Amino acid sequence: MIEVSQVVAGYGRLQVLKRVSLSVGAGKLVTVIGANGAGKSTLLRCIQGLLPATSGQITFGAHDITRLPAEKIVRLGLTLVPETRELFPDLSVHDNLVLGAYVHRREPQAAARRAAALDEVFELFPVLKERSSARAMTLSGGQQQMLAIGRALMTRPRALMLDEPSLGLAPLVIGQIFATIRELRRRGLAILLVEQNVRAALKLTERAYVLETGSIVASGSAAELMENDAVIKAYLGSARGAMRAADSAVREPPAP
Repeated sequence: MIEVSQVVAGYGRLQVLKRVSLSVGAGKLVTVIGANGAGKSTLLRCIQGLLPATSGQITFGAHDITRLPAEKIVRLGLTLVPETRELFPDLSVHDNLVLGAYVHRREPQAAARRAAALDEVFELFPVLKERSSARAMTLSGGQQQMLAIGRALMTRPRALMLDEPSLGLAPLVIGQIFATIRELRRRGLAILLVEQNVRAALKLTERAYVLETGSIVASGSAAELMENDAVIKAYLGSARGAMRAADSAVREPPAP
């Protein structure tokens, strides 16, 4: 579904990504973990077409998207929920959601499909329906994150990338967001997740990559990485006992 092969990218003379390779299969949930400044957000921006790759290749399904603009990549079915959410604060919840369907405005039956997508978002996030007429700026942090995810779903994606969806949220809300991610994966979406809550992310994911200073330094199943001494020391605490005793925001059974 998503294939990143030997990608190099950065900002001006600053090289951030250094021959990064990873893959996300159809209907799979894959997580990228790493410290602040490791290049995680840059990686997602590069895949989405918001930052050009200096070299390497990115494919989505049968399409080479390495040089495509972001709007065309969204039309193909790959959408990013950015860390900063990028909502329109003065617009209503409803209008923010409708703008997510803008890329499909010229398609046959666009209005009917937009209405169906809106119903699905409201089913997933009932609070957004309750606050449909409220301005985005009046929502809580958790509700704004739901709105950002909902707007991305209005693009009718086949694959979704989420950048730090739990950042700054209360534990109860984090649990709701992670439960939503699990449900989206159950519905067949491929998901690439960047997440600072490493314990919770590894409990949710099927495969993970560790990104350090722009390079992939480890990868494997969630179970393998949770037993990796270097990963435990860097991201999960200095001792296995502490790691196992620590509680995460999400306590759910592994994804099927």
